[in-house]
Amino acid sequence: MTKLKIKTGDTVKVIAGDHKGAEGKVQKVLIDKNKAIVEGVNLVKKHTKPSAKNPQGGIVEKEAAIHISNLSLLTKKGETTRVGYKVEGGKKVRFSKKSNEVI
Repeated sequence: MTKLKIKTGDTVKVIAGDHKGAEGKVQKVLIDKNKAIVEGVNLVKKHTKPSAKNPQGGIVEKEAAIHISNLSLLTKKGETTRVGYKVEGGKKVRFSKKSNEVI
């Protein structure tokens, strides 16, 4: 199992691929596949059968997973940064390598 530096709720920017430059919040991280689902990025049209949840059926737009390597974490100022780890007050915390602030 690999350690991913992006977590659910982080604001990220797409740095490579078809959606380069797009920003959004991470909704879900798929650890086993090294992918994340980002709000409003990599939208795909999916054909759905009518069900109790969706009685109409039809074509639904939803976010597809995007590889972690194509994402970069954003600081509070909105700039991309790499993630580091350090122990602070007996706790392991993530920090921005660009601004040295704790995330």
